[in-house]
Amino acid sequence: MSFHPKIFSFFAGSGFLDLGFEKSGFNIVYVNEIFSPFMAAYQYSREMLNLPLPEYGYHQGEKADVSKLVEGVQAQHLLELVKDSRKSNNIVGFIGGPPCPDFSIGGKNQGCLGDNGKLSSAYVELICKALPDFFLFENVKGLWRTKKHRIFFESLKKKLQQSSYLLTERLINAIEYGVPQNRERIILIGFRGKFLNDIEIINSPKKILFDLNFPWEKQILYSKDKVFNYPWIQCEPFGEDSIIPCPDGIPQELTVEHWFRKNDVLKHPNSEHYFKARAGIARFVSVAEGDDSKKSFKRLHRWRYSPTACYGNNEVHLHPYKIRRISVAEALAIQSLPANFVLPENMSLTNMFKTIGNGVPYLASKALAQSIVDFINTGVKNSFINTR
Repeated sequence: MSFHPKIFSFFAGSGFLDLGFEKSGFNIVYVNEIFSPFMAAYQYSREMLNLPLPEYGYHQGEKADVSKLVEGVQAQHLLELVKDSRKSNNIVGFIGGPPCPDFSIGGKNQGCLGDNGKLSSAYVELICKALPDFFLFENVKGLWRTKKHRIFFESLKKKLQQSSYLLTERLINAIEYGVPQNRERIILIGFRGKFLNDIEIINSPKKILFDLNFPWEKQILYSKDKVFNYPWIQCEPFGEDSIIPCPDGIPQELTVEHWFRKNDVLKHPNSEHYFKARAGIARFVSVAEGDDSKKSFKRLHRWRYSPTACYGNNEVHLHPYKIRRISVAEALAIQSLPANFVLPENMSLTNMFKTIGNGVPYLASKALAQSIVDFINTGVKNSFINTR
């Protein structure tokens, strides 16, 4: 790629989505996260990965309240940064996944009226005001599938279309991109019609995006139709430190054990970070390897993918062959993070698992970023890069 689009990141968490974009050639210039422990983890992980600081800095606390970025002094400052980022003919993108408990089937389900639900509206208003060349919006499938939430989702899309954005959406599953996890998310991507005209992808602002052959399929490694039909082992009796060879006929690279070995999780800096049970060890032992049928205690199977990484509330993911919960290092591996991605030791266990569970799986993030690169590259001309 001969250009480096500038990215403004909102609801950044500890930066899993951002990392995927960074590794695909994008330049993260602005990072916004209201929860300070997540921001501290973001900064720490980037330091460990030797990644550059964002040009426009880290924004947290009140300055990171997206609902306050739509108008007032903070909004004007953001608009000035967007304007500044265009000075060298740069492409500008916004990425973010507003907090989703209000749309989650297993969450608060308050929808657009909930405090978190309102942030989705604020993010869309911010996009319509700042008018980046493209944006990515990520959320739980409940926003897309649940009838009352879908009405709200369609209203957000209408606002974006009224601001001249051409939209494309897809319900993705992280496992499609090589993540050892069954995790569905709705992804909405939009491009300004003027931008697509400028780079000669379209010659009519009324042309709808799905006619533009957005390459959703190009980065997919495993078809959903096939991946769930492999002969995955379901359950077998739990045995502490037992040894079970990988069975034939399954893609080993989609199993948690493959990723535990790949990331060398027992030697990872976060290997000892896990909740220690004060009682209930007998209950841990009683759960069979691979039994994820219960709402709370789910034991992973070493030679199968994980359920969605939901580590909050009452959901407990047990190690396949050890009498304990999974560690932070193991949870990071399940989210397909690089082995050298580390969370700070002084972060609370609750916040460690919360930020991991909230994050977009790294390989999915990277695939989405590369899909945008592939799409833009179909129209980018040297004359555009030099004269825009």
